[in-house]
Amino acid sequence: MRHINYTLKPAQIDNAKPAEKPYALTDGGGLIIEILPGGSKTWRYKYHLLGKREKVTIGAYPAIGIKAARDKHEELRALVEAGQSPAKAKQAQAVESRQAAERATAFRVFAQRWIDETLFYRSPTYRAQIVRWLDSYVYPEIGDMELGEVMPAHVLSILEKRLDTPTTADRVRVIIQQIYNFAIRKLLVTTNPATPLRGAVVVPPKTHAPHLTAKQLGEFWRVVDKQGGAHASTILASKLLCLTMVRKMELLRAKKAEFDLEAGVWDIPAERMKMKRVHRVMLSSQALELVRMLVHFSSGSDYLVPSIFRRETHMSEVTLNHFFKRMDFGVPRFSPHGFRGTAATVLREHGFGRDVVELLLAHAERDATVAAYSHVELNPERRRAMQFWADFVDRAAAGAEVIVLRA
Repeated sequence: MRHINYTLKPAQIDNAKPAEKPYALTDGGGLIIEILPGGSKTWRYKYHLLGKREKVTIGAYPAIGIKAARDKHEELRALVEAGQSPAKAKQAQAVESRQAAERATAFRVFAQRWIDETLFYRSPTYRAQIVRWLDSYVYPEIGDMELGEVMPAHVLSILEKRLDTPTTADRVRVIIQQIYNFAIRKLLVTTNPATPLRGAVVVPPKTHAPHLTAKQLGEFWRVVDKQGGAHASTILASKLLCLTMVRKMELLRAKKAEFDLEAGVWDIPAERMKMKRVHRVMLSSQALELVRMLVHFSSGSDYLVPSIFRRETHMSEVTLNHFFKRMDFGVPRFSPHGFRGTAATVLREHGFGRDVVELLLAHAERDATVAAYSHVELNPERRRAMQFWADFVDRAAAGAEVIVLRA
């Protein structure tokens, strides 16, 4: 690499005055110092590489003096001689510095970024559940660790503390894995500490909520009113859940404004539905009576089934789950979801069409044309089905003879 005769003197640089437009003083070998209109002075290196003109900034004067600028210039010239671009090298270094800083970011900070950038389209309920799991199980263990410091052993420690709830433990593992997959795509880490632990938690196979026989259904209806210590709204909500065939959280988050008692309908907004479509529930006369009683007990709240302790929010899922666990009517581990299957079985066995029952369950119709037709044309059938189901429950509760269901 040939020697450069540098020409600038400190006095020349110090005495250079700003002009209306930037101008440069040449030092030699492509090293210049730009004098900007604001008075600042910046060292730059201009060079040719592969037939193209490029320029890279070395730094500001006088923070970088003449000797330091020339030493850096020699380094950059060596890169050009080797066929490498100083400008691109500087850009790559800046990226690496930024990524190094991000790798040093605490896990909880990056996890929030993952939530913001990848879960924005999810429902508030879904995001809130993810945050609860992170807050409860993950952050206490690795929340303050740097992203690149988390090892499989740390993740395993989190999982082993949740082995009593294997489904939750495996879901937590999946969340951590998704966060690190996102970090890998951002080039912040190269390995995922949760991936080796796939299968570390044995998740029991899913079982469908058991259906009730007519005898069991009648027994439930008789026992539910005898639950001493239960709040009236909990008992009423349990009955309404049975008569409306909705999912548990669709009822618990219901607001009174969604009900038209004169028309006998309940319109559940799309954002609360699993299929993200508005669902209309036809209310039987028995369901209407339950709604009216719940309206009375929920005075002062927007929710039909408010929390007993805080009227500004709805009753928690845990409250209803515990209520069902306490009840003994001959069906161990019966969950509220079992009402949907029980009602669907009764209606199908009594001649109601599959399309009617699927609409009552708010299941998705894959054919858009059929779906549109069904929602318009099957309202009378859906109302008749819901009244039939409520009357069936009344007969079962009274001990009247009914056709036995398949268990």
